[in-house]
Amino acid sequence: MEHCATLSIAPAASSPAPAWERLVRPDQVHGSLYTDPAIYQEELRKIWQRTWVYVGHESEIPNANDFVMKSIGPEPVLMTRDKAGAIHLLHNRCPHRGNRVCMSEQGNARSFTCPYHGWTFANDGDLKGYPFPSGYEGVDRRELGLGRVARVGNYRGFIFGSMAAEGPTLEEHLGGAARSIDALCDTSPEGEVEITAGFLKHKVKANWKFLVENETDGYHPSFVHASIFEVAQSGIGSLYSAESTAVSRDFGNGHTENDLRPEFRKRDVPMSWFGTTADKLPDYVEKMNAAHGPEKARKIMIDGTPHVMIFPNLFIAEIQIFVIQPLGVDETVQHVTALQFKGAPDLNRRLRQQTMGSVGPAGFLLADDAEMYERTQMGVQMRNPEWLYLGRGKHRERRDEDGFLVGDNTDEVPTRGIWRHYKSMMEAD
Repeated sequence: MEHCATLSIAPAASSPAPAWERLVRPDQVHGSLYTDPAIYQEELRKIWQRTWVYVGHESEIPNANDFVMKSIGPEPVLMTRDKAGAIHLLHNRCPHRGNRVCMSEQGNARSFTCPYHGWTFANDGDLKGYPFPSGYEGVDRRELGLGRVARVGNYRGFIFGSMAAEGPTLEEHLGGAARSIDALCDTSPEGEVEITAGFLKHKVKANWKFLVENETDGYHPSFVHASIFEVAQSGIGSLYSAESTAVSRDFGNGHTENDLRPEFRKRDVPMSWFGTTADKLPDYVEKMNAAHGPEKARKIMIDGTPHVMIFPNLFIAEIQIFVIQPLGVDETVQHVTALQFKGAPDLNRRLRQQTMGSVGPAGFLLADDAEMYERTQMGVQMRNPEWLYLGRGKHRERRDEDGFLVGDNTDEVPTRGIWRHYKSMMEAD
């Protein structure tokens, strides 16, 4: 085996990039992938600044001139809605001297004024003017607006941005994972998700890829979350047992899921996915029946919402979403909020309550995971063993009826899929 010192080659322009096949094997990854600052910088360039990244939801800026501060990787981005209703993603950086033009997390504004020299920009990014304009005689203001994220995509209200002017379309990027967003939206009587409950921010001293891997790792819940499952008398643990009929899936393009529907279909009880019964949510059930018809509504309410990780940063976790933001090679923030379904106030109230109980300031689930993230980050800094093993279930991988690679729910099919996609992106010129 090569030693870490020979593998951790800084991928700067002045030196050759790492030989990625020496870092990512079919069933192993090298520990330096989580700890090398130079590799992290290369990830920012080849992943976060190239692919489609989830930024926010259109419901966060419902009105004309609304804005909210978001990010693409570590870089702050303003998501705005102009007076005509169009959504923009703008770099929060004045083109004059580089100052941030907005420091507010959210609000409603027709323009932003840089606090340094007073340059003013419309909420679509255009430069409106600057003080003492005689000093800029002959300057074309059209060339001095705020930087715009090269491409903006909207899939069922979920806003994605790509800093690359060219590349796959958003639909091509999402591929089979788009059906998970469709299933999520179908859980609403009006076919729409709303992100209106406000975000909690959780910072961990760990590499962002540990979080991405963990979100669809069906092997850990029975151990890491055993105490909360027991205290809450939850049946969730059985979904991730060796006897579970649920499956793990690789959608390609780094997107992965734990598909729990086989277990819910065995139960054949509407709303079992939410730990309740239909009679406890009569208004919601009535609206779902009216929207979809009793037969389809029953199927939707049995199947429940998805558990899917959309690479590189959007985790839809049944009752909430997580947005992963890398800040450094060993520092990551998770932004988490309860999902809300348009037209379902009775369900939404319980969604907020359960989210606070699981990932709120006194919640248990995210605290469990955060501890594991930080312990693994400490562990990979050790040199022996150099490699992390990802081979669980490789012997029983199979294709589903749609051609996607699947395995048992405790298998590492998702993790291997994430790393295959990672390697392909890092090897690209």
